Amino acid sequence: MTFRVTTCLNAMIFLAAALVFPLRLSAQAQRDHYSVFNLGNLSGTASEGNTINNLGWAIGAADQSGNITEHATVWIYGLRFDLGTLGGPNSDVQWPNKNDHGQIAGFSETAALDPYVESWSCTAFTPTGVPTGHVCTGFVWQYGVMSPLPTLGGNNGFASGENNLGQIVGWAETQVHDSTCVLPQVLQFLPVVYGPGLDQITALPTYVQNGVPDPDGAATAINDNGQIVGISGTCDTSVGAFSAMHALLWENGSVINLGNLGGQGWNTPMAINHRGDVIVGFSDLPGDVTGGVLNPNFHAFIWTKASGKMTDIGVLPGDSLSEALDVNDQGQVVGVSLPSFHAFLYADSKMLDLNSLVPKSSPLLLIGANGINEKGEITGQACVVSDGGCPLGANIPAFLAVPRYQGYGDASVDAASEAPNSEAASITVSEGIRQQMMRKLAFGHFGPEPAISQVADEKR
Repeated sequence: MTFRVTTCLNAMIFLAAALVFPLRLSAQAQRDHYSVFNLGNLSGTASEGNTINNLGWAIGAADQSGNITEHATVWIYGLRFDLGTLGGPNSDVQWPNKNDHGQIAGFSETAALDPYVESWSCTAFTPTGVPTGHVCTGFVWQYGVMSPLPTLGGNNGFASGENNLGQIVGWAETQVHDSTCVLPQVLQFLPVVYGPGLDQITALPTYVQNGVPDPDGAATAINDNGQIVGISGTCDTSVGAFSAMHALLWENGSVINLGNLGGQGWNTPMAINHRGDVIVGFSDLPGDVTGGVLNPNFHAFIWTKASGKMTDIGVLPGDSLSEALDVNDQGQVVGVSLPSFHAFLYADSKMLDLNSLVPKSSPLLLIGANGINEKGEITGQACVVSDGGCPLGANIPAFLAVPRYQGYGDASVDAASEAPNSEAASITVSEGIRQQMMRKLAFGHFGPEPAISQVADEKR
């Protein structure tokens, strides 16, 4: 069975590679509405497309039966493939995978147990958000085989973005016990580039302030020019908050501070386009630290090479927070606005509710747009609408939104023949689903937390 699945995937890789370049040419046409496809789940009731390459592969994760664990998953031309794990209960692909040659990077838990019982970064993205006790490392998957990626001597690692040259970035633990960590995190972690060999790993420098480098950091995305974006700061809990004090660009051997929107934490670049002229993510606003406590108040940002600074692109009406999660070479940005949890598309200096661009009769509410490719195809997570809303316990599958001018099989709804949904803004998401989504979007620990400790502050 494994041989048959692998053979099928290999055939799809070669076929899609032959088609991808001609398809790119059609991407210059005007896009204004979308056909939407429910990509379906595995054996659970939840899944999410987190990235989409130019082959049209939507890649992310899907829950297993019971919705307690998840496996990295790829959706290819209507078919779903469970990529498995490295022996542990969970695996996932969370960041932009901009590779059109069938290579996929993500994280997976292994059969080994973590001697320090850290929650590590992976836990933030699992269905329960509860540490399993397993070691978690980055992986690279190709031709049906998932292979582990190394660390910097510590136990855990995380692979995030990759490019068409096969370069993979992420972060990995060292053997250093870091005093800026918040328990149960113990070990320092640094931004890394994996490869070119499976056992090769190189640490990237962190941002230096007043002659002192940040002790920790992470690389989140890489383009075909080898430009890398990521974060550095203190160890914190190994995800978000003060580990993202500085938003960074690594370019031509230099570490460039991208700035922020005025806040002290959660300054996180999520994606960089292949041209290298646009970077997107989210950053806290002024006033995020009050009374010695960090209160996340981030907005989506767009950074352009032309301006050399971050610009706040705002939120959808009625919302207070937003995240920009991916961008293509045409400058189209996708993300999520909250607490409404409606997916957005930002183009031509305007943020639109993506749901307003799909047919009114669509059975899906798009609750997060996570990835976009050069053809304008978008993937993310949706909710199957019931009684005019998204109640707790609803089916929340991955989706694919395709610009309506492209013939992409039989859509569940024909966007070309129906008016878009002008009432999309009124569709609500239940508090239970909001909390579930919030935990993942805020990397597992959204909410107030103590500001930088005196010890960490002195170190800086």
